[in-house]
This record gives sequence, C-alpha cells and structure tokens, in this order.
Amino acid sequence: QVQLVESGGGLVQAGGSLRLSCGVSGRTFVWSDFMGWFRQAPGKEREFVAAIRWISGSTSYADSVKGRFVISRDNTKNTLFLQMNSLKPEDTAVYYCAVGRGGGALERAYNYWGQGTQVTVSS
Repeated sequence: QVQLVESGGGLVQAGGSLRLSCGVSGRTFVWSDFMGWFRQAPGKEREFVAAIRWISGSTSYADSVKGRFVISRDNTKNTLFLQMNSLKPEDTAVYYCAVGRGGGALERAYNYWGQGTQVTVSS
C-alpha cells in the first residue's frame, strides 16, 4: 500500500519562503517513476507545479514557479521536497504530492496522492 504524507504548509507573508515535505512509504521506485507537486486554489482546477524523475533527479517546473520553487528528493529517506521562495499571494492553494509512472506534468499519470497541505500567502 503506497502512502504519501505531506507536511510543511502554513501561513507566510508575500516574499517569504516555505518548504514542503512528502514522505513516501510502500513504493519501490523504478526508472520511469516520477513524483510531482500539484496545487489547487479555491474555485480553480488542480494544476501542475513541479516534477522530478525519482532515480535520475531530472526536474521540470510550471512557468509560474520557475526560478522561485525547487523540487528535490532524498532517496535514502524516500522523501520529496518543495522549497518555495519569493512566495506570492497567487501561490495560495492546497499543495499535493503524487507518484506515478511516466508522469512529468501529466496529472492523470499519477496514481497515488497525498492528502494535501494548505499554503496561504498574505499580501
């Protein structure tokens, strides 16, 4: 049973930083596995934020966060991170981590999801 548990969300002022974590259990990673971060703001559809190919470490980002957010992972602890810098009010959303095969930015490729963690950026 694959389980993902996010943590690290909270309230921060615009321009501040937060680091999200996602612990993964029950998964044996293979070359085609990706982990990703997605977010959903109130009244909006869930959108891609960033992804990382677990074994190689190659990354991709949504244009809206490129240069501000950094996705990384600790293979030894099966933990995914999202370092969020220069936060803006429009980054306010529930952030979800997910794992799947051949995903990248493609949401439907992810078949296991965490419960989400709230990030609120005040202006």
